[in-house]
Amino acid sequence: MIEAVIAVGLTVMAAGTLLMAVSTSQQTTDEALRQTIAAGMAEQLMDEILGQKYCADPYNGYETSLSRSSWESAGAGRERYNDIDDYNLVRTQPPTDPNGIALGRDDGLGGVRAAALQANTSLISRWRQEVDVYYVSEANPSQRLTSGTSDYRMVEVRITEEIPGAGRRQWAKLQRVVSYVPPVP
Repeated sequence: MIEAVIAVGLTVMAAGTLLMAVSTSQQTTDEALRQTIAAGMAEQLMDEILGQKYCADPYNGYETSLSRSSWESAGAGRERYNDIDDYNLVRTQPPTDPNGIALGRDDGLGGVRAAALQANTSLISRWRQEVDVYYVSEANPSQRLTSGTSDYRMVEVRITEEIPGAGRRQWAKLQRVVSYVPPVP
C-alpha cells in the first residue's frame, strides 16, 4: 500500500514538472512571436517615415515645431503626411496602414481585403504604434536636445501592447538618426 502511495506521489511530481516545462516553453514561444510581429510592424512604419522628405521647406530644415499641419491631420490616416516631422507624436491603436485601415484588414492598396482574408481583430486590437521625432545633439546623436535645433533628428518608433492587469508592454523599438542636407543652389 505504501509503495503505491509513493509511486502515485512520484508520478504526480513528474507530471507537474513536465507541465511546468511545457507552459514555460509556450510562454517563451508566444513572446518570441509577439516580438517578431512587432519588429515587422516597426520596420514597416520606419520605412514609411524615412521615405518622406526631411522637412516641408527644403531651404529651412530647422523647423522649431515638429508637427503636422491641419490639412495633414485631416486625412483618414497618414496618407497626407509628406515629411518626417508629420509623424511626431503619432499614437495609433490598433496599428494602421497609411490610409488609416487597421493592419490585418488592409489590402495594401488603400482598401479593405475580403472578410475571409482578414486577420482576427482581437489579435492586435490592444497594440499601438508610437512615433516620436526630435532634434538630437550634433556632437552626440544619442542625446536629445531639450531646446533649439540641429542638423540631426531622431526618429523613434515603438510598438506596444496593453496587457490586461499588467499595463503596457513594449515589444519593439527602432531609432534612426536622419540629417538635414541643404539643397545645392
